[in-house]
Amino acid sequence: MTREMNDEVDAFAAEVSWHYYVNGLTQAEIAKLLDSTRLRVNQAIQKAKSLGIVKIQVVTPLASRIELQEHARRALGVRRVLCAPAPRDHYEYHNAVGATLASFVTERMRVRAWKTLGVSWGMTLESAINRMPQQTHTDVEVVSMLGGTMQGTSFNTFNIASGFAARLGATYSLLVAPIFLSEGVDRALFLSQAIFAAHFAKFAKLDAAILTASDVSPRSFLVANGLPSEVTTDELKAVGAVGDVLGRFLDADGRSIDHPIDTRTIGVDLETVRSIPEKILAAAGTHKVAIIRAAAKRGLVDTLITDDVTAELIVSETVKETVPSEALAI
Repeated sequence: MTREMNDEVDAFAAEVSWHYYVNGLTQAEIAKLLDSTRLRVNQAIQKAKSLGIVKIQVVTPLASRIELQEHARRALGVRRVLCAPAPRDHYEYHNAVGATLASFVTERMRVRAWKTLGVSWGMTLESAINRMPQQTHTDVEVVSMLGGTMQGTSFNTFNIASGFAARLGATYSLLVAPIFLSEGVDRALFLSQAIFAAHFAKFAKLDAAILTASDVSPRSFLVANGLPSEVTTDELKAVGAVGDVLGRFLDADGRSIDHPIDTRTIGVDLETVRSIPEKILAAAGTHKVAIIRAAAKRGLVDTLITDDVTAELIVSETVKETVPSEALAI
């Protein structure tokens, strides 16, 4: 067994132990929470004991990260949070989160959890693709969930679905359309074409969706390369936008903004996303805290894959909201 495999096994044993001994969950509850089996959970508990992880308390260098994940999970009200350790001296969030997402997807594929997988696009997803091992899942289909941009310097938005499919050994279905229609184009008429009707029908049958989120600034690939020229970030912010998920701009409370751009987006609608059984949001960065929280409030997140820098900010922002301002000043 390689060192990386050992680390993954030890990390799983540590996380199981934390939920079992500290949070007081049953083995069945832990198996459901971690998408595992009771047998594997029981084996992890026994391994934790043999390794000396479990004594009077959970003793592991991973404990602080597991605790942070639990605090962030509760702050957002989501099912699971996974935190990648981010480099503090040269902060970069795409690679750390991408690596964690790659590991997560690989494990879900190993247990045959998904047959249809919807994907957004973004640099974090491209990073995940580059870190995934080659697999063979010929019965799985990867479905792109939104249109793409016609320009860009860092990656090709239309290559994300096919990239995941290539790594997974799966088939794919592309939504070959712009993410935003030109002003004045009838969206309903555009989507009435048979090729789009067949693709959109697949959204209601997805087992899982991998999403990303961006803020409303030039740091966003969507804003920099896909936003129509007649739409400005200032006007989006003026109506409350803090960022987007799947090209749909949300305010801080997770509500869709009142702006014509929302009716020009080509992709799955957010209410359909809410009904997908497993929704994974891969997002990190100090500038994305607001949109991550908004997405969670909208019900678009079951699992958040982020980094420890972002998770710490999510927790601290929640504390600021719940603790009276006079108490914070003491």
